[in-house]
Amino acid sequence: MPLLKMASVSILLSLLLMACGQGESNTASGNRLGILHLGNGTDPQELDPHIVTGVPEHNILTALLEGLVLKDPSTLEPIPGVATRWEISADGMRYRFYLRDDARWSNGDPVTAQDFAWSWWRALQPALGNQYAYMLFAIKNAEAYFRQELTDFSAVGINVVDDHTLEVELANPTPYFLQLLDHYSYFPLHRATIEKFGPPDQRGSLWTRPGNFVGNGPFSLTEWQLFKRVIVEKNPHYWDAENVSLNAIHFYPTENITTEERMFRSGQLHRTATVPIDKLAVYRREHPELLHTYPYLGNYFYRINTEMPHLSDKRVRRALAMSIDRDAIVQQVTKGDELPAYTFTPPDTLGYTAPDGFTYDPDRARALMAEAGYPGGEDFPVTELLFNTSEGHHKIAVAIQQMWYKELGIKVNLHNQDWKVFLNSVNGGNYGIARAGWIGDYVDPNTFLDMWITDGGNNRTGWSSARFDQLILEEAPRAETREQRYRLMREAEALLLEDMPIIPIHIYTSKSLVNPAVKGLEPNILDYTLYKNLSLDNLSLDKKSAAELPD
Repeated sequence: MPLLKMASVSILLSLLLMACGQGESNTASGNRLGILHLGNGTDPQELDPHIVTGVPEHNILTALLEGLVLKDPSTLEPIPGVATRWEISADGMRYRFYLRDDARWSNGDPVTAQDFAWSWWRALQPALGNQYAYMLFAIKNAEAYFRQELTDFSAVGINVVDDHTLEVELANPTPYFLQLLDHYSYFPLHRATIEKFGPPDQRGSLWTRPGNFVGNGPFSLTEWQLFKRVIVEKNPHYWDAENVSLNAIHFYPTENITTEERMFRSGQLHRTATVPIDKLAVYRREHPELLHTYPYLGNYFYRINTEMPHLSDKRVRRALAMSIDRDAIVQQVTKGDELPAYTFTPPDTLGYTAPDGFTYDPDRARALMAEAGYPGGEDFPVTELLFNTSEGHHKIAVAIQQMWYKELGIKVNLHNQDWKVFLNSVNGGNYGIARAGWIGDYVDPNTFLDMWITDGGNNRTGWSSARFDQLILEEAPRAETREQRYRLMREAEALLLEDMPIIPIHIYTSKSLVNPAVKGLEPNILDYTLYKNLSLDNLSLDKKSAAELPD
């Protein structure tokens, strides 16, 4: 894909204005000092890669930690990280990784193969409650160990050959295994630091705090002020430090996207996490060089708590899905080139496309509600729709609330919660219907399907299907060809959409505003950023020549 388009000089000048007339703006000083200022959506839940599940946490953790491999942001192909190279057996069952001799933790300790083995052991401790534990199930006996069907970790397919050689044996050939290794659930952790602050399987210990956190990534954690900012600074012990241009990154919680856009206009941010819906057309028309929109491998959807009596009937759940006019939502509400979603896996994910699992059909939806005992919405309990605080989520929820009332005659109350409270509510099953979004962790349909296995950490709907589990955990991994694997996955997705514990709404696009001083960003369907590749132009321009941005 082409490099990002440069802004005109007048727009560039406006981005370097003094913030609110009170001294040098963040972007101006950042360009001069090599400090990148990013909107991050919300305050991180935690900075423990074995506890978190969200994009805001991912953004920070990929600056602080590094796995065996990285991704080339232009192609998303695996490239060397801590491992300089790897060998794969002819049957695809065994991987041998050769770690670089100069890999160091931020305290100067060497990064070893044992660090990875110990960290993956920790990720599989049931008491830790790692919702991403299933990501490691590609490894031989990892799932059995996690479920305590075996208790000897030496039976898991992880073998430390020596300090700089790690061998991994898989349960089945896994064509996307290298991509998994760049997910934070596979990142190494500094054992001595974690054990200093408590047992390895203790949640919420102080090892993740500034001054305590020891990482192996290009940056080190230096500040975390709740609801204000997280600061990471260049790690001098990082193996590739001489090629890291940025001196620091400041991550800002920006749940109010209108405020975030104002921060961008006033020079407080180099890049936003998203763009207000009502500003998209303005930027497209007046300043398209600042607006970056690209296809995004993700699905915006609603979870349904299938353990609630009135939501336990799949006829009700299908009626809810079939009474949502997705074309109206993407054309009149989101307005960001999103696609209506009638499957969970985005179309053409590495050549995989599932048939639509349902249609927009209000008449059929009303019939299903009547069959379930709620004709015209009669006797259907008032239901809560939960979403994390965001103007965009609220607008979508209002539109769907009105559609459900118009088409089904049911009443839905809207309830928003801050990110951390929202996560606790969903994780604890304290919701009826809850907003959700899923961004692929790697480019393969499996990243959208294996989360719905029984008791999967990211399932959280109460839904379970033995046949679905069999297809995703047993049959698809053993398929001899991609065509066979995809056929089995389509069968599994059809089961998911027939029972409808989730309601797909739209396929994402990534949307952000980017200061033209930022160099090295490469558009890709994962919105994946390799911070070590980023740099900032140090531009000193006359603020009197500045043009105004959209107000």
